[in-house]
Amino acid sequence: MTAPHPSPLLQCCGQDWGGQQGPWEAPGLLSPSCWELGHKEKSPLPVVPQPPEPPPASLASLSSAARLGVGGQTTLCPECPKVVTAVAVGGLAFYLSNSSWLRHSGLAGMDSVGDTLQRLRETFSAGRTRPAEFRATQLEGLGRFLRDNKQLLQEALARDLRKPDFESEVSEFSMAQHEIHLALRNLRAWMKDEKVPRSLGTQLDRAFIRKEPFGLVLIIVPWNYPLNLTLVPLVGALAAGNCVVLKPSEISKNMEQVLAEVLPRYLDQSCFAMVLGGPEETGQLLEHRFDYIFFTGSPRVGRIVMTAAAKHLTPVTLELGGKNPCYVDDNCDPETVANRVAFFRYFNTGQTCVAPDYVLCSPEMQERLLPALQSTIARFFGEDPRSSPNLGRIINDKHFQRLQGLLGCGRVAIGGQSDQSDRYIAPTVLVDVQETEPVMQEEIFGPILPIVNVRSLDEAIDFINRREKPLALYAFSKSSEVVKQVLARTSSGGFCGNDGFMHVSLASLPFGGVGASGMGRYHGKFSFDTFSHHRGCLLRSQGMEKIYSIRYPPYTPRNLRMLLVAMETRSCSCTLL
Repeated sequence: MTAPHPSPLLQCCGQDWGGQQGPWEAPGLLSPSCWELGHKEKSPLPVVPQPPEPPPASLASLSSAARLGVGGQTTLCPECPKVVTAVAVGGLAFYLSNSSWLRHSGLAGMDSVGDTLQRLRETFSAGRTRPAEFRATQLEGLGRFLRDNKQLLQEALARDLRKPDFESEVSEFSMAQHEIHLALRNLRAWMKDEKVPRSLGTQLDRAFIRKEPFGLVLIIVPWNYPLNLTLVPLVGALAAGNCVVLKPSEISKNMEQVLAEVLPRYLDQSCFAMVLGGPEETGQLLEHRFDYIFFTGSPRVGRIVMTAAAKHLTPVTLELGGKNPCYVDDNCDPETVANRVAFFRYFNTGQTCVAPDYVLCSPEMQERLLPALQSTIARFFGEDPRSSPNLGRIINDKHFQRLQGLLGCGRVAIGGQSDQSDRYIAPTVLVDVQETEPVMQEEIFGPILPIVNVRSLDEAIDFINRREKPLALYAFSKSSEVVKQVLARTSSGGFCGNDGFMHVSLASLPFGGVGASGMGRYHGKFSFDTFSHHRGCLLRSQGMEKIYSIRYPPYTPRNLRMLLVAMETRSCSCTLL
């Protein structure tokens, strides 16, 4: 045996910095090709007979042979958001500075996804995920994941989106934690068979709805709320007893890396797997059969997901987006409207699927609203919003350039400044916007608020109804009748009167779209129901055959009359016995 292996050097941001110290000894073997992972080629191969700590989560899917002797250390590079890992696997030394390792591991490599899915299906077929105790253990693991790694997750959100801690707490951590607690408190009640009314002819039978897991479900996560939109559907899927494949967004790179490295440590690997990659890998993943697919993202990609699911007749939930109208009546306090619209429009730098996408109001209301918005934006973010700690940044250059192009629509009344080097776009209000301009043809998903003039409530409702159904719709008025008219005469995934997307914060309300803004619903018990097959069941004994024989041929008018009476029920319509 050779002398103890020296501390491996982790390369990141042009620096070499030390990783795990360890009493590694090796038989003089050499490492394989670099794979461009930054490890030192031809270094002695460390062997760790007794791993000093649990293996990194990224190794979870390797075969038992490959996992012989695993040791490692995971930390953050001090200069960038990368999760840097030093690992020893099967006598091979790897020094990693990005998620490339995960893409070469057995879990994430597309050539082994089929094996991973088969492993999960075998777990489900064995009934391992069905007991309430097992489900509760997984949910408790999610809770610990949030508590143990809060700082790491906040740093990832800050690096991806420069998201303020306040916004992270409100929209990511607290909502996810609440969903976990709600599911744990109510799990057994949700799982319980649901009794249903019976007809006269089934009074001696047991009739109930059983909530059964679908089996193997796929959850595809977007980048704008990468923690919330990972954990909230995951809570529902695990509570319902499914095995889960999770595909985090490759666009929110730092959160993707933290999720991939850390989250699997808190879940049973027999029922959970994670696949990384971009559109190509997602497309290959969708070629496989799943029992349910839950997708959050754009309508364009939603169509791709639904097309792929149709090949296997796989049911889907599509949480999409759209242009969410915000009607502002003349009978409003402009300062109140400005506070609430600006808060929800510029929250997360406008990168929210339920944010007010445009305002509909009269020219007179616009004249009153613009000064109020100007004052509100200055109060929220200061005279120089770029230096405000309360305003995040656009996720990447591609989306920045798209948004910068939208600034040329209409006329800039407030804001309009931008800096690509910082991915900064100032909170902006556009006026004199035409319905045919690009800013009114696509979901904005940024800190830009167009104002479109209408002459009346009826014109506003007509404007809304001739467009695709939005994910959310907002109406502001001191008159409750005006708000009720907007609610009654339009259709949308959700609705809120005199505020922004507060309806999304209630787990007692379903969240989901309609038409082009999506299908399906979740949050709270709705998540559990979404990931459960509601199986109609009736249990009958083998006795009473003489009574039940009125159903059988030869048919007679007397038996028909008796059968129809037996089918009647006080509280529901029934099918044949």
